[in-house]
Amino acid sequence: MVFLRTSDKAGSCFIRTDQLDGETDWKLKVAVSCTQRLPALGDLFSISAYVYAQKPQMDIHSFEGTFTREDSDPPVHESLSIENTLWASTVVASGTVIGVVIYTGKETRSVMNTSNPKNKVGLLDLELNRLTKALFLALVALSVVMVTLQGFVGPWYRNLFRFLLLFSYIIPISLRVNLDMGKAVYGWMMMKDENIPGTVVRTSTIPEELGRLVYLLTDKTGTLTQNEMVFKRLHLGTVSYGADTMDEIQSHVRDSYSQMQSQAGGNNTGSTPPRKAQSSAPKVRKSVSSRIHEAVKAIVLCHNVTPVYESRAGVTGETEFAEADQDFSDENRTYQASSPDEVALVQWTESVGLTLVSRDLTSMQLKTPSGQVLSFCILQLFPFTSESKRMGIIVRDESTAEITFYMKGADVAMSPIVQYNDWLEEECGNMAREGLRTLVVAKKALTEEQYQDFESRYTQAKLSMHDRSLKVAAVVESLEREMELLCLTGVEDQLQADVRPTLEMLRNAGIKIWMLTGDKLETATCIAKSSHLVSRTQDIHIFRQVTNRGEAHLELNAFRRKHDCALVISGDSLEVCLKYYEHEFVELACQCPAVVCCRCSPTQKAHIVTLLQQHTGRRTCAIGDGGNDVSMIQAADCGIGIEGKEGKQASLAADFSIRQFRHIGRLLMVHGRNSYKRSAALGQFVMHRGLIISTMQAVFSSVFYFASVPLYQGFLMVGYATIYTMFPVFSLVLDQDVKPEMAMLYPELYKDLTKGRSLSFKTFLIWVLISIYQGGILMYGALVLFESEFVHVVAISFTALILTELLMVALTVRTWHWLMVVAEFLSLGCYVSSLAFLNEYFGIGRVSFGAFLDVAFITTVAFLWKVSAITVVSCLPLYVLKYLRRKLSPPSYCKLAS
Repeated sequence: MVFLRTSDKAGSCFIRTDQLDGETDWKLKVAVSCTQRLPALGDLFSISAYVYAQKPQMDIHSFEGTFTREDSDPPVHESLSIENTLWASTVVASGTVIGVVIYTGKETRSVMNTSNPKNKVGLLDLELNRLTKALFLALVALSVVMVTLQGFVGPWYRNLFRFLLLFSYIIPISLRVNLDMGKAVYGWMMMKDENIPGTVVRTSTIPEELGRLVYLLTDKTGTLTQNEMVFKRLHLGTVSYGADTMDEIQSHVRDSYSQMQSQAGGNNTGSTPPRKAQSSAPKVRKSVSSRIHEAVKAIVLCHNVTPVYESRAGVTGETEFAEADQDFSDENRTYQASSPDEVALVQWTESVGLTLVSRDLTSMQLKTPSGQVLSFCILQLFPFTSESKRMGIIVRDESTAEITFYMKGADVAMSPIVQYNDWLEEECGNMAREGLRTLVVAKKALTEEQYQDFESRYTQAKLSMHDRSLKVAAVVESLEREMELLCLTGVEDQLQADVRPTLEMLRNAGIKIWMLTGDKLETATCIAKSSHLVSRTQDIHIFRQVTNRGEAHLELNAFRRKHDCALVISGDSLEVCLKYYEHEFVELACQCPAVVCCRCSPTQKAHIVTLLQQHTGRRTCAIGDGGNDVSMIQAADCGIGIEGKEGKQASLAADFSIRQFRHIGRLLMVHGRNSYKRSAALGQFVMHRGLIISTMQAVFSSVFYFASVPLYQGFLMVGYATIYTMFPVFSLVLDQDVKPEMAMLYPELYKDLTKGRSLSFKTFLIWVLISIYQGGILMYGALVLFESEFVHVVAISFTALILTELLMVALTVRTWHWLMVVAEFLSLGCYVSSLAFLNEYFGIGRVSFGAFLDVAFITTVAFLWKVSAITVVSCLPLYVLKYLRRKLSPPSYCKLAS
């Protein structure tokens, strides 16, 4: 909506935009002055006016429109910009607001920047689906072969369907059930892990994805950093103050103010005319004390910070009358600004004794260490923009009537403006290497005539309709010459705990990390260096601003010539590159060890994720903590949310929610890796279980003249898939190849998984061959050894089959768990006890054959040794092969485990 009126006298209010762009600081918005000036609220309904607004668009940082009041004479036109608007999904933080709504529903910025979530399917599920399709084809082929061997006698199509039903165990129906139960177990393990407390698994379909990630896309503010700024360094050219020497600054400030007071008391005239002589006097080298005083004063005046007082009584009435008697005591003062850096600077000046006590649109009050209040009148304010990279303010000291132009900004923007010096560039480089954000502070004293001249030109430029911003910038630049350099400040954005080791671990695990942030280019580069996202030895290639196809082409060619360097690119340039050279750009970016995209809108973040998925076909993971990361989290194959200062929106939309960034290491290296390995083993084992019994059925039918007669009765088949083998097979979800500590110590183990070798057509074929071999041995063995008591073939083969399955589980397991042993013996016990009362099922073919199982036969030694013999023949070769393979070409985890 367009902001028409507020209860605040100054006509401004603060809003919180953390759910829109992820920034936690407050933004200042200004009411349309025409409506703010109306005497009473009801007058809004009596005026005739209209608002012209541009059509809805996605960009949250820009707006153009006009406000026209027709019933005044002449009609009033006011231009509307982004600072007159309040977007949906933002919260008013101070005062009350009345506005006219211009966008609703689907047209609001926040809705236009959100995307519909898709259903996520894990790669493992897709691979298992492919194998299941292959098994289905095998089933049809096998049935056709059987019918062909019969010779298409009689109603062959009926036999075809009978064979399809007999061999239907090839299709692993229990696979889905087993896997879904497995996923639930993995999720439960992640939530129960003491090393990563507070982890919540919000999806039950994709825990295995955590084991196959290649790209990790992370947000910066609140994810890698804590979003808490701390003032670290003040550099005056000849002397530098760090955290441990701040008390010296404090004493200097105190001294200089006590001197000033004694002078003021001495001349006592009060209204001394402004000293004109100062600017023409020869440049004398100032004392350190006065330079510190100047620097601190500049820092406390040049900003866009407003002190806010919480009334301790907690009364939320109209605060207008209470302005005067509000208590300016220190304990209930908080600072609000659109950038946390500025708040850190003002908090620091308070700690050294110069406090900002109040501020509105036209004036500012400071409190000196001795408690005296100084007033300054704000004449002009030039806000920070991403193009100018600097902000300026012109103030008049009300006690001396001196006019001063203060300015602060990035070193790139400020170095041409300030007077020549030999230290600025070098010191900026030093601070940037420490990961500090640097700001250069400068000032210029103006005479009254100079200021009046400037003001008239400035007002004129602001009213022009064409190229307004260029003209205004030109006028301001006329002032920005030969400014006196005061100091250089360094502010640190503290990283989250253990970000560096975690990023190091992920990089060793073969994961490429991209940082997508809505922040400024300088800050993003700074954090990329300090978090070691970009290692110290690497170059950083900063992609220049490009606006059209030709520029993009040249810049891409320049980038192509560089090797092994990190890429830093802004959202606008990215948009241009993707428009014309999408394929080439993504290909180049994927070769970089690290990529940083700054000034990204929420939709752009999601767009980058989908691009990576399409071009590389690899698995992506997005991690963020604010409402602006939701689109990216939902677009990625695997979304992780962090519960941070920016609320829970991201963690609620994500598949996995964690408390701190460092937990992601364990989540991937241990849980992701285990989930994938276990599910792969489980899936192939369930397939093997169905194949082996179908092979036996095929051998049985072919021996008996291709009769479509079932080998085992229904109940035995049901028991086979459930009670006899389910527990041991499912206990594979407890298997692990290396201890968690090992997996964390050697993240390189994770690299192997991205190739997807645990489950592929190769491993699947090996399992198929094992099944055919074992099924053949079991059936032929039973038929060969039991010429005399032919009735007992079923009993023998089925017993041997169960034993083989249990031994195969033992063969697959890499690390034993006590529950696995329990499961093995439980299943064996179930089978033995069921032999007693299921005797009529152990006949061949139908029960009408009259064959039933006498317990006397089972207890004979012959039965036991024959079963053991068949089992040994079907399993021993596999044990031997496995032993040889581990000796000759051990997998990487064996080398570590030993």
